[in-house]
Amino acid sequence: MSEAVITVEGLSKRYLVAHNAENQGHRRYLALRDVIGREIRSIARKSLDMMRGRQVLQGDEIEEFWALRDVNFEIKRGEVVGIIGRNGAGKSTLLKILSRITEPTEGRVMLRGRVGSLLEVGTGFNAELTGRENIYLNGAILGMTRREIVEKFDEIVAFAGVERFLDTPVKRYSSGMYVRLAFAVAAHLEPEILVVDEVLAVGDADFQKKCLGKMEEVSRQQGRTVLFVSHNMGVVSSLCPNTIWLDGGMIKECGASREVVSRYLSRRTDREQIVQLAEMPRASWVQDDRLRLLSVEWLCELPLRHGEPVRARIRFNTRASVSAVTVGIGFSSFEGTRLLTYETDFQDGFRPDLSSPGNYLVDVTLDALPLAPDLYNLDVGCRSGDVHGLDYLPACSLVEVIAGSGTPGTIVRRGAGVRLPSKWSWDFGLQTRKPQLVRG
Repeated sequence: MSEAVITVEGLSKRYLVAHNAENQGHRRYLALRDVIGREIRSIARKSLDMMRGRQVLQGDEIEEFWALRDVNFEIKRGEVVGIIGRNGAGKSTLLKILSRITEPTEGRVMLRGRVGSLLEVGTGFNAELTGRENIYLNGAILGMTRREIVEKFDEIVAFAGVERFLDTPVKRYSSGMYVRLAFAVAAHLEPEILVVDEVLAVGDADFQKKCLGKMEEVSRQQGRTVLFVSHNMGVVSSLCPNTIWLDGGMIKECGASREVVSRYLSRRTDREQIVQLAEMPRASWVQDDRLRLLSVEWLCELPLRHGEPVRARIRFNTRASVSAVTVGIGFSSFEGTRLLTYETDFQDGFRPDLSSPGNYLVDVTLDALPLAPDLYNLDVGCRSGDVHGLDYLPACSLVEVIAGSGTPGTIVRRGAGVRLPSKWSWDFGLQTRKPQLVRG
């Protein structure tokens, strides 16, 4: 069994949050003596905190908030582990403790090796120094010699793509340049443990793919451990064999990523009959604003059921004339792979010309939903002609499909995919010959 490089035992982190009494609920009348008494108590508390070396908080009332509570886990050398959870679940607090940025209130953490962290834009960089100087600074922080840094220097610069700005203070870098250089430094200076937060979302799609490839390389080929926090469940599932799910500062579940992520997503499955699309972010390539999708309304019971009818209504509006319009919906795995697509022009090629601006709707009916029980992302889009995209919202809603009345038990499991009708023919006229015994 490989050696554990991260051991967390009974880890808890408490923060103190201050409140002003008059801001709690409605304002109440206070006599002068109440105000004076409150101020005296506040000054006495702050003075005592200062003498004891504790955090001095502004406010009348102090509340305890436990960001982490009794967290226990162990990670082996070379493992890539995802950490998921809602905002405020304790993910960033955990990474800050592992990166020695903050100390735990209770419990302990044992790290066997150097830690390279990429938690937020700017972590570990001195804004006044140049990119070149920050590379050497971070290497020194990690305990590397100047010779070791020089050997990796060209590779770091090439990966980050900041050659032209290498001698510019990093405070003048864009957020994307900052992240590219920070990740390149963290990944190439050979820490035994690489800790990466959602900060990679700042980079463009090509750089994100490059980073994911590098994390796979350092774990599989170089045997280094990676902790990866992300809200992108597809990336977590594909990159991390195992995942830790934090909820309310405690470990809700840990294990194989596919199972953990599926159960996590099932907690936030959309059950609204109408999915409002107007204010949702569009795909980055959407430039034509003549048509905008407004909503998807389920005209059937939720959750959807395998093998049973499904009806949905898509509403959209136009602000100018649009020709040869096609509307479509698709179901994708949460890894991002499209599994099933339905489009208005697929069967008869009909593409209406919408010459008058206004509101429109189109209904889609499926006689029998072929998707196996699982969780899927709903994609909704619209185009003009064969290829001109008008509007597209990938993963606009999370859809759950459960077993229907006729669903066979063989597909009631995660990852069973799509089950479509087909024609089969049997031939029982063939007879198998019995094997002949050959004597020597």
